[in-house]
Amino acid sequence: MRIITGLYKGRHFDIPRTFKARPTTDFAKENIFNVLNGYLDLEDTMALDLFSGTGSISLEMLSRGCASVVSVEADRDHANFIRQCMQKINTDKDILIRGDVFRFIKSCHQQFDFIFADPPYDLAELPTIPDLIFEKGLLKDDGVFVFEHGKQNDFSAHPHFAEHRAYGSVNFSIFR
Repeated sequence: MRIITGLYKGRHFDIPRTFKARPTTDFAKENIFNVLNGYLDLEDTMALDLFSGTGSISLEMLSRGCASVVSVEADRDHANFIRQCMQKINTDKDILIRGDVFRFIKSCHQQFDFIFADPPYDLAELPTIPDLIFEKGLLKDDGVFVFEHGKQNDFSAHPHFAEHRAYGSVNFSIFR
């Protein structure tokens, strides 16, 4: 896993083979962040990374100048890996929450400029996530929410849907 650009550009992190998480591919990550440049400047933003997995997206957001990133990951080993990665880049701008994403969403009273969610594609509750984000008011009025999902999901009818991008088997829906 590597950081594409920014302050920590080129940094590599070796993901343990035992991990169940699949990091967003470098190709998909680079392309979705290029698309995001047309929506917002990450410099000094408050970001949220749901289902953080390996922390790849959190690291990329910090490298691109986010003021702070809240990373939410339920798996203990994955959370420990994210913590180690943040220590390696010597940052205190990542707030790691080891816990259930749905509990976090229900109890969070903070708003974010940018939200990224990459749940397991087979998660039964996956289709409800965009509604939860907007119902709980987690996204600022001018904020952007990027949702990674499988090709079987279509969110184009959602009232906050902006566009869909696909890079190989990786699909992103962008909401505003």
